[in-house]
This record gives sequence, C-alpha cells and structure tokens, in this order.
Amino acid sequence: MRYLPLTDADRQAMLATIGAESIADLYVDVPAEAKLDTPVALPRHQGEMEVERALAAMAAKNLHGAREPFFIGCGAYRHHVPATVDHLIQRGEFLTSYTPYQPEITQGTLQMLFEFQTMVAMLTGMEVANASMYDGASGTAEAVLMANRVTRRDRAVLGGGLHPHYRETVETYARYSGFEIASQPPAPDGDQDLTGLIDETTSCVVVQNPDAFGHVRDVTKIAEACHQAGALLVVVVTEVVSLGLVTPPGEMGADIVVCEGQSLGNPLGYGGPYVGLFAARAKHVRQMPGRLTGETTDSEGRRGWVLTLSTREQHIRREKATSNICTNSGLCALAFTIHLSLLGEAGMTRLARLNHEAAIRTADRLSAIDGVTLVNETFFNEFAVRLPKPAAEVVDALAERGVLAGVPFSRFHPDDPAFADLLIVATTETNTADDLDRFATALQEVLA
Repeated sequence: MRYLPLTDADRQAMLATIGAESIADLYVDVPAEAKLDTPVALPRHQGEMEVERALAAMAAKNLHGAREPFFIGCGAYRHHVPATVDHLIQRGEFLTSYTPYQPEITQGTLQMLFEFQTMVAMLTGMEVANASMYDGASGTAEAVLMANRVTRRDRAVLGGGLHPHYRETVETYARYSGFEIASQPPAPDGDQDLTGLIDETTSCVVVQNPDAFGHVRDVTKIAEACHQAGALLVVVVTEVVSLGLVTPPGEMGADIVVCEGQSLGNPLGYGGPYVGLFAARAKHVRQMPGRLTGETTDSEGRRGWVLTLSTREQHIRREKATSNICTNSGLCALAFTIHLSLLGEAGMTRLARLNHEAAIRTADRLSAIDGVTLVNETFFNEFAVRLPKPAAEVVDALAERGVLAGVPFSRFHPDDPAFADLLIVATTETNTADDLDRFATALQEVLA
C-alpha cells in the first residue's frame, strides 16, 4: 500500500537495531489489563474507492445542517460565510504559513495578525488583544490563570450563565494548576447576584454575555464590585456576532474579554476548528497568554510588523512563561479577519440586527404554541424555552421530521430533572421563513 511502504524485512531490521525480537516487545511496559486480547473490531483495509464509498455511506446518515432547518447554538453557530473567505485563505502564501519566527519573511502573516488584533480590540472595547487562542473554552481558562497572576490570588468565581463546557475546562485547569473555584449553579432565569461570592481572596469573576441561556445583561455593577475587592472581571462571549449590537464588555468595565470567533469566517465542522479571541487592559499586557503582534519600522524607516510579545515556554524560561499555548489558530484567525473586513462596521451591525430580528420572530412563534414558555426577557439571537415534555425527546422527534430544533440543556446535566424540559434555540441570518414554519409546525405535532 502506498501509505504503508515498509516491508517485513524493514520492520525486522528496525526491531534488530533497537534490540527487540517482535513488535509485542515494544509494549512490555503496558499493563496486561490495558491490552486487548483480540484486534479492535474494525473493517480490514480496503482500496481507496471502497473506503470513499464506505465513508460516503456513513456521512449520508447525518441530518445535514446546511440542507434542513437548523436552530442549534450553545456556542456553535451557523452563519453564512462568503465564498471570498474560502478563496483567499487557500492562497499559498497563507495556507502554508506557520509560526512567524522570522519576521523578515513573514510580513504578510504578521500584518494579518496585527489587523486581527485591531479588530478584536475594537469589537470588545478593550485596549489590547493577542493573536488568537485555540478556542473560547481554553481561552476562558487562560483568562482565569492570567487573573490569578495579576492579582496574586487563587480563587475564581464562575457565574451560573457560563457555558457548561467552558466551566468544565476551567475546572480541569483548576484541578491541575491548584486554584480554587466558587461556582454559581446553572441559572436559566439569569445570573443571581454574584457580589456575595466576591472577597479578598477572589482573583476574578467570570460571566458570559449573552449567557448560555441567551440572557443579555449589563455587567457594570459586577465590574464595580470586582474592582472594589481588587479582583478582575472576565467577560465571555460565545456568539461574537452579538458584539455588532450589544455594548462591548470593555465599555462595561471588563478587565479581560474572551470570545469564541467561530461565527465569523469559520463554518461549522463537527466540532472545529475554532478560534479564540482574547483581549485585555493594556496595563496587564505582559500577563497575557499567547503572542502579540506589533507594528514597527525597519532600518530604512519602512512600516513593518514583529512578534512584540510571545510569552510561551519555548521562547523564554519555562518558569517565566505565562502560558503553554504553543501556537495560535492562524488560518481560522485569517478567515475571521477576512469575513469581518468584508462586512465592515456597518455590515457587522446589520448582520447582528438580522440575527436579533430572526430570534424575535422565532421566539414569538414558538411561545405562541400551547405548553411552550419563553424563559428570557432579553436575548440576542439565542433564547431558552420550557416544553411540556422532556426537551431531549422532543429534539429527537423533530430530527426525525428533518428539523434540527436546538440543544436540550439536559445534554449538559442529564441527571438533573430541573433542566429536563429546557430547550436552547438559536437563530441566525441563515434561517428562512420556511425554516420557521417547518419548526413551528413540527413542534406542534410533537407536543400534541
């Protein structure tokens, strides 16, 4: 086979070189209970054409979000990505570039990252942004670590509206980095007052806006409470398009802002790849994770770009590194930058308005159905409803009717009956009137 070029003689020669008699000898350190007695139950190797057919048959079982009514959100949103984005990111100059260690030959990549940072700072209302993170969840955990360094404290308060996956990521970091977490339980009706959880040991408070249930809130008072206690406010945004209408976190007093940037330039892809946005106050710039591209001039006075800060363990002493982020999501950041450049400020606002208007129509239509109750008083393009039946069962029944209806919150807390009837619904500019008609009609049938 062309992908497995080694012969039996080649393998025997390699084993002889390292002093092993068989391939089994390579696994002598693996405990016996961790080994399988028989091969994994997978099909044997096939030719390329047979494999393509098999994979195509598997893919055909999926209910394709681009062809059916799609109302799924919860941190992953379907938006229209202009064809220009895909065309430009496939140019060889961008597609093959990697870490810009040598600025003299990577000016294009560095300039793109500089423009990306500028856009992120403008969107979030912050003073400085880095050259991207892996995704919003890991970026949130890095924000807590940064707050711990800035305040020299080790206790983070997590709001009840924080996405469950983001919460779990922070908890994982806490488990192995040794800091404490005070969490508010999930709050479908909106975050409760967090000020009572803030004390002299608190490094930061983490809130999401719009939150995991779609609520939009003013976090100014939380910011004031944090600053009075010497703590930082971290604001998380999972739907970056909301910043086209919602007041930027920086204008409400946030010290660190983390966003998931997937909505712009990056289509849904069964879980990735995503791109994390990270911005902060300029006074904290040296505690930021990742890298930061800056503008400079060369020896002849011409404008150019360099890596101004790159606080990772490969560049400086490991004990001085602020992060183990080993690269940025460069290609995804490029797609984000191109899409936002095409939109411009007016286009971004218009896109956000289209999303919000679509959500209003959907919320009004669904809440008019007997037994469906709208939870939110405020929302952007995502909201929560309570159903007269378990939401997971309803979602499955709607999928059988060709409608991807949303995310049952019980998916995150399957053992808590308080969330069994809660459905999170998201709408974007891609949802048509026909989509809404099919959704509402199918939901009435399932609930009847």
